Amino acid sequence: MPITIDEFDRFDSDQSEPTNAERVLRFLVRNRENAYRTTEIAAATEVAENSIHPTLNRLEKRDLVRHKEPYWAIGDLDHVRDAFVFQSTAAFLDEELGAESREEWLTAAETTDREDA
Repeated sequence: MPITIDEFDRFDSDQSEPTNAERVLRFLVRNRENAYRTTEIAAATEVAENSIHPTLNRLEKRDLVRHKEPYWAIGDLDHVRDAFVFQSTAAFLDEELGAESREEWLTAAETTDREDA
């Protein structure tokens, strides 16, 4: 649904929705005593069914979820907690110090490489 330009100008993007990965992880942590089919996870988290497989596969590659066809479950809770702590810390630092710039990192790396040569 569109919004007016006045609403757009007042819109606070810091109140953004959680990512698909965050929704899935939160659901699986809250329901850690069960394993679910992708369709069940998609319905419970309101993640589109065409997005649920890529999301789960990325989480599996990071060892945050486990998979035994056709079921998915939360991964090691210590590992999941560490990932959330890292994400929370990075978000705090971005808020306090400003988001990192990939271009600045690349420029700094090039400068260091030239100085080392």
